[in-house]
Amino acid sequence: MPEHIRAHSEQVANVAIALAELGVRRGLDVSIESIASSALLHDIAKAYTIEFGGDHAWIGGSIVLSETGNPYVAQGVVHHVHWDWPVDSELCFLPLAIIYADKRVMHDSVVSLNERFEDLVVRYGRNDRIIANIMKAKVLAEQIERAFSEQLGISLHEYSFNSRRMV
Repeated sequence: MPEHIRAHSEQVANVAIALAELGVRRGLDVSIESIASSALLHDIAKAYTIEFGGDHAWIGGSIVLSETGNPYVAQGVVHHVHWDWPVDSELCFLPLAIIYADKRVMHDSVVSLNERFEDLVVRYGRNDRIIANIMKAKVLAEQIERAFSEQLGISLHEYSFNSRRMV
């Protein structure tokens, strides 16, 4: 894995672990280890798909499932880009935590959802269809942020995942 993807994945894991720890403190049945593993592996196929094409989430999920035999960890990898189900942070904590953490990390820095999605539009918004998909993903990330904020009893929009406290 290239160093810049590794650094991004490590920061995504920091955010996802912070969410998991907050969940555990609220009495939720959350596996910190599974969330950490899924977050660290979420972009495992990114370099491959840049070179050869394909969907890095689906390819990565199949690699993780094949190598670990753990469908729960693979679920976060498979779904970190596309989520077509209701946002239920209690039922689907792990995949939603990976989606949200990935959307709060730009390169290797924790940023707001607005900053992250502005960057995505600049880097990938080559046409109206792509921009529409990016905006759809932003709406989803905002829904996840609201659901986790309510469930965890904090405002994630104001939460500094670098120091794991409010800013």
